[in-house]
Amino acid sequence: QVQLVESGGGLVQDGGSLRLSCAASGRGFITYAMGWFRQAPGQEREFVAAISWSGSTTQYTESVEGRFTVSRDNAKNTVALQMNSLKPEDSAVYYCGAITGWGSKVTFVDEYEYWGQGTQVTVSS
Repeated sequence: QVQLVESGGGLVQDGGSLRLSCAASGRGFITYAMGWFRQAPGQEREFVAAISWSGSTTQYTESVEGRFTVSRDNAKNTVALQMNSLKPEDSAVYYCGAITGWGSKVTFVDEYEYWGQGTQVTVSS
């Protein structure tokens, strides 16, 4: 089992930056690809970014491409999401998840095996 805890959320102005972190505990972190999703009030949880187990491959949703960067440190069992040029529409609860394998399935919520509790990101205009 893997336990995930997100941190780093907060309130930031339009155009600002935040760095989210996801700390993993338990066995097998290195065997999982990791994803970031977000969920705004009244909306479904949506894919933001993912990184392969080795960190060599990443994937982003189009709306954050060039603004967000996902990274991982397998020695520290952490995954980060650096968010720059934030917009009000980026406001949501951000979740990290762990998934076995790679490919198009990393964009699907139901494919993930473990989730953190989420961290709130609010971008004011």
